[in-house]
Amino acid sequence: MGSVTKLRAAPAARVKIGSKSGAPKVRKEDLPLGRILDGDCVEAMRSLPDNCVDLIFADPPYNLQLGGDLNRPDGSHVDAVTDHWDQFDSFGAYDRFTRSWLTEARRVLKPDGAIWVIGSYHNIFRVGALMQDLGFWILNDIIWRKTNPMPNFRGTRFTNAHETLIWASMGEKAKYHFNYRAMKTLNDELQMRSDWVLPICSGGERLKDDAGHKAHPTQKPEALLYRVLLATSEAGDVVLDPFFGTGTTGAVAKRLGRDWIGCEREDAYRKVATARIAKELPLDESAITTMQSKRDAPRVAFGAVVEAGLLPPGTRLTDKQRRWTAEVRADGSIACGALTGSIHGVGKELQGAPSCNGWSFWHYEAADGLKPIDAARQTYLLSVED
Repeated sequence: MGSVTKLRAAPAARVKIGSKSGAPKVRKEDLPLGRILDGDCVEAMRSLPDNCVDLIFADPPYNLQLGGDLNRPDGSHVDAVTDHWDQFDSFGAYDRFTRSWLTEARRVLKPDGAIWVIGSYHNIFRVGALMQDLGFWILNDIIWRKTNPMPNFRGTRFTNAHETLIWASMGEKAKYHFNYRAMKTLNDELQMRSDWVLPICSGGERLKDDAGHKAHPTQKPEALLYRVLLATSEAGDVVLDPFFGTGTTGAVAKRLGRDWIGCEREDAYRKVATARIAKELPLDESAITTMQSKRDAPRVAFGAVVEAGLLPPGTRLTDKQRRWTAEVRADGSIACGALTGSIHGVGKELQGAPSCNGWSFWHYEAADGLKPIDAARQTYLLSVED
């Protein structure tokens, strides 16, 4: 792409690509960090100074254009997105709305900042075209492939089993941050691909309102935001979510040591998000640190188990004989003293062996005793199958 790659030193291990920034710095103490700004997202963003945000994650209305009720074959009603905030009179109205919030997003982003926008086939292509019109430079489109999507009940189309994320920098030659090494470690020492297989938000992670109903119809899984923030930001960065909803971005940002600002006009969503984030505990600083520069069985990266919270950052691992102790870190790497790397690589180095199966070598303390971390992997596989 004609730009210069420069690796930065510890602790960030991020890649900065492009030309240097000369924009004036904004004092963080002047920003509404850790706050949900009330009202329309465009007006809320206008209250922020120029060049003050490192990363934006945007989950805008999809403009689903749903006509009539949607029912299952048994006649039961499907709880689809029918809220007023997802309804627009025309494509032109949606485009005007999109251009308005993207314009403000571009103003508040730092020159070396980046933006993520998630959408479906209903809107993502219109959003992508407008992003390019405004000067954003698309770096990747990420396909989030859902392991447990909603079926196509009418049987008239393919099952809509994915959503698309656009990751873009401020321009063709602009800098941006990418924690390449952390992503490779999260994926068991393989380059992270642009198709991400993750379950939808369900079970205990799905937030409910006081009546026991879904608090938000399109709540995103924390694992998705975990990967986005870990890949393209670092501890202390300011992350803005213009469509805050129930606060997934804020909760994950707090856990990973990022500062956050949200915009949300719906009172009910702000209430749920505030309560949710208040319960979230930030990880210990050492756990946030990321890495520096059977064939037929489903393959699971250790990072996926970490993302799912089954072996969260900070978990202590040991070999079966308890000779060595290691700590799980945010990107799926582990640290044993000064030795860091994947579960396989660290185990190999400690034993002086040509190879090591980290899934059977490393163990964790469970309620019923010491268990190999493969037990957590099997739990993850069962949750994905469900």
